[in-house]
Amino acid sequence: MQGKQFFDNHGRPIEYVRLAVTDRCNLRCFYCMPEEGIRYLPKKELLTYEEMLRLVGIMAGFGVKKVRLTGGEPFVRKDLMYFIKKLNEIPGIEGIHITTNGVLTLPHIEEFKAAGIKSVNLSMDTLDRERFHSITRRDELPAVMETFHALLDQGIETKINVVVMDGQNTDDIVPLAMLAKAHKVDVRFIEEMPFNGEGSHYPVLVWTHAKIHQELVRAFPSLSRRVDEAASTSATYGIDGFKGSVGIIAAFTRSFCGTCNRIRMTAQGTLKTCLYDDGVLDLRALLRNGANDAEISAALLKAFGQRAKNGFEAEARRAKGHAVSESMSTIGG
Repeated sequence: MQGKQFFDNHGRPIEYVRLAVTDRCNLRCFYCMPEEGIRYLPKKELLTYEEMLRLVGIMAGFGVKKVRLTGGEPFVRKDLMYFIKKLNEIPGIEGIHITTNGVLTLPHIEEFKAAGIKSVNLSMDTLDRERFHSITRRDELPAVMETFHALLDQGIETKINVVVMDGQNTDDIVPLAMLAKAHKVDVRFIEEMPFNGEGSHYPVLVWTHAKIHQELVRAFPSLSRRVDEAASTSATYGIDGFKGSVGIIAAFTRSFCGTCNRIRMTAQGTLKTCLYDDGVLDLRALLRNGANDAEISAALLKAFGQRAKNGFEAEARRAKGHAVSESMSTIGG
């Protein structure tokens, strides 16, 4: 049963959960993990679909209405479409959203609308095949482009996620933005973060949101700010003559924390109330030690009531020796 909307200790509503269904990925993007990959969790350490459904049902009871499935790569996990259909049946959940690299997605796209999938964020950092191979350490750009066009053909709301990396793909900013000229898509440029299994690649972040904006203005003088939703992480811009839009996400600068309405749940059941914390609640332990729904709700609400004000406070609270360096694949994108 859906209850009243819950607000955290800073007056922000909790209404959006990013749920990692796996820590495994079929790519090896250098900004996400080392070339040799990471130590994947044994299957028994991952939440089962049944456990995830129970937790999302509890969260829907106090106002969570949006679920985004992440990974790793979500489509690496078996029977994902079955799980999505079951998620969509939970009272209070208004739609399912997915972040995917697009390599394994194509065979399932015709099922998306019927399953309740409202939108897809497609990770695509370059349109150049050689650079794609260099960044992801896999030659899969043709498969990703097939997925891109199939999503548009099916009328699925699509956003392109581009991590901007100094010395890697800055020449791709303009070509990727041009996708929004012919297609109704939102191409979003994201500051690189140190969640790569190694730590920051640079002593100072060169391609900040301000520099990305400067590059877009240089190429597109008609760039103009649009009104975003209250909790949007992206600053969205229109360009004259474009069907779609472009956006900039200040993921490292963390300028949008004041309106953040999202929490994260890792594939092993760790609750993160901020991307930059190191986990605030072990939900898997509660589930497997027999906690009832009321006990789990109380634990969740206590965690939400102690939420960091912003990503900098969350990072400062991390346990000693737990510097931000874990792979994005382990924390749900």
